[in-house]
Amino acid sequence: MPLTRPFQRALALTATLSLTSVLGAAAHAHDAFIPKAITSSTMPANGDVNPYGVAFVPRGFPAGGKIAEGDVLVSNFNNGANSQGTGTTIIQFSPQGPIAPPGEAVTFFASSQAGLSTALGVLRSGFVIVGNVPTTDGTIATIGQGSLQVIDKTGHLVATWTDPVFLDGPWDLTIDDHGSWARVFVSNVLNGTVVRLDVGVQSKGPALLHKTTIANGYTHVPNMAALILGPTGLAFDRATDTLYVASTNDNAIYAVAHAGQKTSAGGRGQVVFSDQHLRGPLALRFAPNGDLLAANGDAVNADPLHPSEIVEFTKSGRFVRESDVDSSQGGAFGLDTVLGDADRDGDDDDRGGAAFNYALIDDVTNSLSVLKVPEH
Repeated sequence: MPLTRPFQRALALTATLSLTSVLGAAAHAHDAFIPKAITSSTMPANGDVNPYGVAFVPRGFPAGGKIAEGDVLVSNFNNGANSQGTGTTIIQFSPQGPIAPPGEAVTFFASSQAGLSTALGVLRSGFVIVGNVPTTDGTIATIGQGSLQVIDKTGHLVATWTDPVFLDGPWDLTIDDHGSWARVFVSNVLNGTVVRLDVGVQSKGPALLHKTTIANGYTHVPNMAALILGPTGLAFDRATDTLYVASTNDNAIYAVAHAGQKTSAGGRGQVVFSDQHLRGPLALRFAPNGDLLAANGDAVNADPLHPSEIVEFTKSGRFVRESDVDSSQGGAFGLDTVLGDADRDGDDDDRGGAAFNYALIDDVTNSLSVLKVPEH
């Protein structure tokens, strides 16, 4: 989101240690726990910067490709000249592999579609889905509709989905993965909507079966520093069939009830969290302890004393804590988690026991940090 600088440093160990508190782990309550963190650059050989989306490759992902379960993927929004909406790469990082920090940003996929967004997710059947919101010159004047691309485990493009209504600036996504079928929830930054894509999954690739707008009315406006603001982060709770939406310019988190079953949109949903701790929330995920985590992008309600933070709050809207990602504004953007045995999103993919279960990017340093945090 912010205008970024080249990779200069890894996150300090003290900063990484502080991140464990975000997930409800007080040091005195986990005396035996020693955080294990790895930090890598997100800049590939072509120089792309401004990392946006982050996604773990889930447990059960088929072997034989360029990526494997436990790997982390990152999508880049800007090119090497730091022009917004022109980045074309997804990088891969293997935190359990031989790469040592600061690590090498290996390119998994180079896209013909520019401006890869926060809309990045992985189906455990062996496919990656990524959205894009392109520009031709880095400005809002040339912003385009974008698309969703489907990529196989070898890094080859198998499908491109476009739609002027249902995929109008795909800015973020989350996947309710059932193996042979999935629901892909997508936030659209150009028309202020959230849609549900019902997808059938076959060996040759996912098939788009049905598209439904399930929420609308989120504010979407141009922004000088961030290019555009609108609905961004999504987190789906299958147990309650509730989709949580981080609306950046509204500076609020909404809950959309019956998200998996809705047949039409009826507004933005119910506000569940909106207070002074939110500063333009972007990515949204469930923490391993069941709370929600939102990345503050600082484009709304900025506070120089509390820049680039991850905010933790309960699903009922009670603030828990916040923690810094960077000492400069605009560093917090994408994050992802792997849920443990409690599996609080209701998923049945049995991803517990991951060696690393928390990943986040710093847009200021163009870096990725991956670590293990307690699950309770």
